[in-house]
Amino acid sequence: MIRQAYEKDAQEVAYLIHLAIKDIAEALTGETDLVSIRKELAYLFLQKNNRLSYQNSIVAEVNGEIAGTLIAYSGDDASLLDQAIMERLKRKKQNHVVLDKEADRGDYYIDTVAVHPQYRGKGIGTELIHHAEHAAGQYGFSKVSLNVAHDNVRAKQLYQRLGYEEEKIKQINGHPYDYMIKYVQHKEGIKNEHND
Repeated sequence: MIRQAYEKDAQEVAYLIHLAIKDIAEALTGETDLVSIRKELAYLFLQKNNRLSYQNSIVAEVNGEIAGTLIAYSGDDASLLDQAIMERLKRKKQNHVVLDKEADRGDYYIDTVAVHPQYRGKGIGTELIHHAEHAAGQYGFSKVSLNVAHDNVRAKQLYQRLGYEEEKIKQINGHPYDYMIKYVQHKEGIKNEHND
């Protein structure tokens, strides 16, 4: 079952986010040890109007357990969604805060896809992506995008099988990522209503 994430999912989703974004989690949280990173990811998940918020998250459940998560939002909102994170980092005395621009304007951007290790290889990631693509079309987007690390060959092959094509290379947290896009059917005139 795929559903909207709830605040009660914070701990499980924070674990999955950390698995997926690895060292980017340090940049987003200003923390370096495992416990502090996951605690901060859970905090951000519980807050509204930031990229990691439960508002932007869906989860896949298997037998009542969270098996995977996906975070997605409008590329038009990316800078705004990063503001709260940047302000929190500044309060932590991180004077020079710069978050890389991951999403392009006009795209429905899949920020994070993560499947719990015990549920990998069962099509959960694919179902989460299909769900996000459907949502993108319902929200009026014609293009879905995501970034995949150069060395994540398995994920890139999955995205290619699902119809994503490499558009360009982006540098995120000092590493090269392939920015991949897929065009989807969309409904006219309702873009960005999902942020209300």
